[in-house]
Amino acid sequence: MSLSSRLDALLAPAPESARVAFLKGQPYAHRGLHGKGVLENSPAAFDAAIKLGHGIECDVQAAEDGTAFVFHDFELSRLTARKGQLAKMRASDIDQIDLNEGHGKIPRLRATLAQVAGQVPILIEIKSNDMRVGPLCLSVRRALEGYTGKAAIMSFNPLVSAWFRKNAAHIVRGLVVTEEGSKNLKGRIARHQSLWTAKPDFLAYDVRDFPSSFAAANRTRGLPVVTWTVRTAQQEKTANLHADEPVYEIPQT
Repeated sequence: MSLSSRLDALLAPAPESARVAFLKGQPYAHRGLHGKGVLENSPAAFDAAIKLGHGIECDVQAAEDGTAFVFHDFELSRLTARKGQLAKMRASDIDQIDLNEGHGKIPRLRATLAQVAGQVPILIEIKSNDMRVGPLCLSVRRALEGYTGKAAIMSFNPLVSAWFRKNAAHIVRGLVVTEEGSKNLKGRIARHQSLWTAKPDFLAYDVRDFPSSFAAANRTRGLPVVTWTVRTAQQEKTANLHADEPVYEIPQT
């Protein structure tokens, strides 16, 4: 075993298998099952995934006060008729914003969890591009209080997983990883450092990076690997070889 692998095992121990067993057994619809007239991260997209018995992956970011909303972009303009940054708006104002094409309002995470209601597992990607992760993480934790379905949080930001480990250790947590532009020694060191900071229960890995020695080593020692975003038949084959479950989108025609 290499030094880095020994350090991974010491500084980011693998979870008990029963804790993460629910991550396996079904694919995950990326931002819900959207496309062909169904908008991403909308109630309709989540209903479509539930009807297939597929898990759901959704994106969450914070309003000005930290309230968790299900929305991918930092800017509003692609998915609504409004402009500006969601993070700079009050929650009460975001509640009034319509999604495009009659898909209802931008949902709060609590509303999405009520809709899913444990019917399928849900992966909640927390969008945070700075060091101040506490308010959003706290909002997500509060939304999950009393939720009896299978759920996990994940983020590119290792501080998010670290926050949940310290403040809500019962919630399964993942580290989102891409090796794009960082396949050199500096990038490899950074991935291990992120792993040690996050101490995640699983990895969510960029399908374009497979085969990956980093992903393979951590999967072998007990961290499940889901892979995003699987869009083609070839990527599906890659996912089957190197990951436990795909996070997929239906092909657009």
